[in-house]
Amino acid sequence: MRNGWIAGLTLVLTAVFSLGCERDIKNPDEEERYTGPTIENHDVTTLYSDSARLMIKLQAPVQQEFEGGEGVFPKGFYVEFYDDNGKLESTLRGNYGKQEPNKNMYTARGNVVVNNLKKQEKLETEELFWDRSKAKIFTDKFVRITTPEEVLTGTGLTANQDMSRYSIKKVTGKFNFNEQ
Repeated sequence: MRNGWIAGLTLVLTAVFSLGCERDIKNPDEEERYTGPTIENHDVTTLYSDSARLMIKLQAPVQQEFEGGEGVFPKGFYVEFYDDNGKLESTLRGNYGKQEPNKNMYTARGNVVVNNLKKQEKLETEELFWDRSKAKIFTDKFVRITTPEEVLTGTGLTANQDMSRYSIKKVTGKFNFNEQ
């Protein structure tokens, strides 16, 4: 009887352990991967300087960084550009931003506005690319530039990041404010 009881207990324990050890082994390549941000920062201020002089100040309410190094500003960003004397010369604002750090390239989308404070000129467009290493901005979208004397419209633009010099690719309108 004792051997029967031990045999029964062994059989029950073997059944319990074998059921408890069953696992669903999944192929990691078939698992759904997380593609969201790896880091999220709030109230971000980034300063770029040259020889201890402030050149660029970037601010954003939210900055998200992804696995490949790409940064996104889902609530927009604001950039200030300073001249060699440290004086604010122009600004850039967009409702959404994206940063590709390997290329030093930024994209601004949605109600993009660039203000040249020295010349009192304003650029408006829906998408703009900023190449930080070349200090250039460009777009292939519709642009509107308002100066103290006129409004220029066109499609496509290449300019210095401070909007001191610019070229509109396809000018579609020029409206003077001077009454003659």
